[in-house]
Amino acid sequence: MGQGQSKQSLQELQKRLAQRLLAAQTDNAQAAQWLAVQAGGQHYLIPLAQAGEIYPWQEVQPVPYAQTWFLGVANVRGSLLGVIDLPALLGHPAERTQQSLQDTSLLVINPALQVNAALVVDRLLGLRNADNLQPCTATENPGQCYQDGQGQIWQELSLQALVQSAEFLRVSQ
Repeated sequence: MGQGQSKQSLQELQKRLAQRLLAAQTDNAQAAQWLAVQAGGQHYLIPLAQAGEIYPWQEVQPVPYAQTWFLGVANVRGSLLGVIDLPALLGHPAERTQQSLQDTSLLVINPALQVNAALVVDRLLGLRNADNLQPCTATENPGQCYQDGQGQIWQELSLQALVQSAEFLRVSQ
């Protein structure tokens, strides 16, 4: 698949996700609760109310003396956003090159959380709801860990808790 097809496929996926996000917010009966993403080999469920828009990778301007997980700032639709490498912030960094970053997406944190930031995620995996997931039994936090019908383990990731954590707030080295 060429780069043009890849970008078109990503744009189509983003458009479908945006439509489903809108539908999920207006349909309370079977509404999805989470956006499913893969970051650094881990699978996460992000509460829809805490997720914002999704964009393809964009050029990031590095910031000197910042933590290694803080990749810099990007101009996204006229807004400057801090770009955070999610796996690195969570303690399982993925090797990043300019080429590998081209295949990632930027998940903007919902502006209601009052943080101008976007998270680098490796793959968008769609929407999930609780009907298709079972709480994990082999974990210290059974309310935050789920398993789907295929045996995949999912960790719920509260962006609200993340942006309030001491680690997230400590951007400088």
